[in-house]
Amino acid sequence: MNPDVLDLARLQFALTAGGHFLFVALTLGLATVVAVLQTLATVGRKPLHARMVRYWGQLYVINYAVGIVTGIVMEFQFGLSWNGLTHYAGNVFGASLAVETIVAFFVESTFLGLWIFGWHRFNRWAHLATIWIVTLTAYLSAYWILVSNGFLNNPVGYRTEGGKLVLDDPVAVLTNPSALLAFGHIVAGALLTAGFFVAGVSAYHLFRRSPEWEFFGRSLRTGVFLSFPALMVTAAFGGVQLAALHTLQPMKSAVFSQKTNEIAQIQADMVARFGPGDYVPSEAWTRGSGLVMLLGFALMMYLTFAGVILACFKKVVFRFRLWHLVLMAAVPLPHLAMISGWVFREAGRQPWVVYGLLKTEDAVSDLSPGAMRASLIVFTALFGLLVVLNTWLLVRHARRGPVDSGLGHDDRYGPEDPADPLPVARY
Repeated sequence: MNPDVLDLARLQFALTAGGHFLFVALTLGLATVVAVLQTLATVGRKPLHARMVRYWGQLYVINYAVGIVTGIVMEFQFGLSWNGLTHYAGNVFGASLAVETIVAFFVESTFLGLWIFGWHRFNRWAHLATIWIVTLTAYLSAYWILVSNGFLNNPVGYRTEGGKLVLDDPVAVLTNPSALLAFGHIVAGALLTAGFFVAGVSAYHLFRRSPEWEFFGRSLRTGVFLSFPALMVTAAFGGVQLAALHTLQPMKSAVFSQKTNEIAQIQADMVARFGPGDYVPSEAWTRGSGLVMLLGFALMMYLTFAGVILACFKKVVFRFRLWHLVLMAAVPLPHLAMISGWVFREAGRQPWVVYGLLKTEDAVSDLSPGAMRASLIVFTALFGLLVVLNTWLLVRHARRGPVDSGLGHDDRYGPEDPADPLPVARY
């Protein structure tokens, strides 16, 4: 395998998968926030909750729509750049990807369409059911993706036939500890991302002395009170995963802990088992990304702990402008920590793409360096454009605040008075 092709293929997948992951984290968390807000609006019939559903729901839809494109583009790469992986292990890890696409993604998209266009066509309980189906299928989608990724990190439930992996024990694959622990970690991290996003956007409007002070005061508290428990759950699952590495991927654990003697021993054992080669992952990427992740956790722990205390005082929520600036600046922190954690997870298992079974260099498609370079330029440009577009749309809508037009608005009823309970009755 040409080393240039290998490096370019790895860089391309890292950029596109990482870019897609940014969308997924916010989408999954915001879906849950919107579903809970809509439940409160449906049960309590308060105008404020109904308006919060429409505002945060609009931001969720924007992020979801652009994220869909990145997900589709990313999966093209399995056939384009990694046909060695699909030929060798596609019967196992590809099955869960197919289920995710057919069962979870299609159902999620269908019911999201019903939620968007059924605002004034369904009764409020049926409409509430659609957003919860969207949210639950989003979690289901994340689970199936992590089943595939968990198999790559800890292959279980397979047998070998004709030099290829074949699914042998579906239960083992579905209950893979590498997948289940990562699922809990990602779900909690997504809620953390949404909490910081909601708090940061709300802080922006309170900092500017928005007339919608009650709306954004409630939203800020929602984001802050969500962030702290989400961070604790994220850290708990992360800690369990770090402890499990000693058994599942001892080399990654040794590199992260800088245990030189243990690294040398594991290297010797792997040479004896798999033949000559370098089985030590890059310390810069493995340990470096892990430390960035832990640093992000430490910063967020201080911010969320202080935030829970500050949010208990109404005057602080509305008037403490320095805190508002901090909340705005902290919005990227969960994204940084999650991307660092993803790099730690993926880079740390090198040189394996299927741990202990298939090396990354044997999984790459037989492409010329020129073709791979052209593919990298096209994919990177496309993803860069989508990230910029999504950021611009989110910022543009977030700055506008809750308005009469947009998601859930019905022109047949004319302008909406925020203090009028009638919109909830329509809703």
